[in-house]
Amino acid sequence: MFFLSGFLGAGKSTLLNEVLADAAFRDTAVIINEFGDVAIDHLLVRRGETTISQVSTGCLCCSGSSDIGATLFELHCAASGGLAPAFSRVVVEMSGIGDPAPLVNALITSRQNTDSLRDRTVGRVFDLAGFVTLYDIITGGISVERHFEALKQIAFADRIVLTKTDLAKDPATLSDIAALPQELARLNAAASIVDRREADLAELFSPRPYSLIEQGEDVAGWLALEAVLAADTPHGKGASQTERLIRHNSGISSFSIIHDGPVPESRFFQFLSVLQQSAGQHLLRVKGIVCLEGAPGQPLIVHGVQHVMSDPVRLDAWPDDDKRTRLVFITSEIDPEPVRALFSALIGGTSFEFSRLRDSMSNAIGLPIARISSYLNNLSRRLL
Repeated sequence: MFFLSGFLGAGKSTLLNEVLADAAFRDTAVIINEFGDVAIDHLLVRRGETTISQVSTGCLCCSGSSDIGATLFELHCAASGGLAPAFSRVVVEMSGIGDPAPLVNALITSRQNTDSLRDRTVGRVFDLAGFVTLYDIITGGISVERHFEALKQIAFADRIVLTKTDLAKDPATLSDIAALPQELARLNAAASIVDRREADLAELFSPRPYSLIEQGEDVAGWLALEAVLAADTPHGKGASQTERLIRHNSGISSFSIIHDGPVPESRFFQFLSVLQQSAGQHLLRVKGIVCLEGAPGQPLIVHGVQHVMSDPVRLDAWPDDDKRTRLVFITSEIDPEPVRALFSALIGGTSFEFSRLRDSMSNAIGLPIARISSYLNNLSRRLL
């Protein structure tokens, strides 16, 4: 099995889609782990005849490390019983803020525990054959500085893939990219580093000896700490609130907006623009599927990482039976209510006081009131 990691918006689903489009990977099972109460990522991943998708809404590293063992055991039982296609490899797409340590520790524990049928089976059937981490050249440096999980994802990797290098055009950025391998090697000297444009997908997900010893003393120390935390957690229970705060920045949270019926395209992008300009780096990630007026049968896929929005992608048809607009936000220290109020005002036509929203957003996001006021006042004049 392989772990596929990378901080929020690094491009995991895009790479995974390329892998699954290759006939050589048709016998691949996929476990997708999301952070949030509404599942979106599984809609963005190709589903072939021999691809199994297991979706978890909630960070595996916080929901109890036994969850990864339970999911692997269920996959094995389903395939063995003829209830699902057989597979020869598993790719676990981690949550963008996922901590690798508890997941890797759970696999180690499974191999050592002979008392549980589930653990014996998981330990016998599954081996950790590689750990691939994506590093976004645009926001990767900030993510590593501000979020411990991003650093740990790099430290556990045996393959680091530089993503979004195709966006680099100017000489200064190209020079920064050329220096990245040396900078990342200071965080993880054992990993091979490759440009996304030059990456051999077959090599990235081909079995190989993955040695935790080679990953360095930091990895060994984190795994030792996880072993202690796991021993102190009653069997079958998830992490306590204190452990979650230790594992993740306590300001990181996720919320969603769900809207029935088509939305006006211009107002929807006004909503995104105001939110991005106001929230800045506090808006870690936004992703969703949107039903637009004029083309309700062809939903729009939107992605954003901090201040950078990717070009939206229009699908030919809805990937599931739920045709509502679904947006998921992962934020740092942002109160969701002002964001929902802004959406309702622009999209739903609800009663709306810009001055009240301005004040609530400035308190929630922590930016100067004048900056937010400028955006909201300009927007209010356009809507009158």
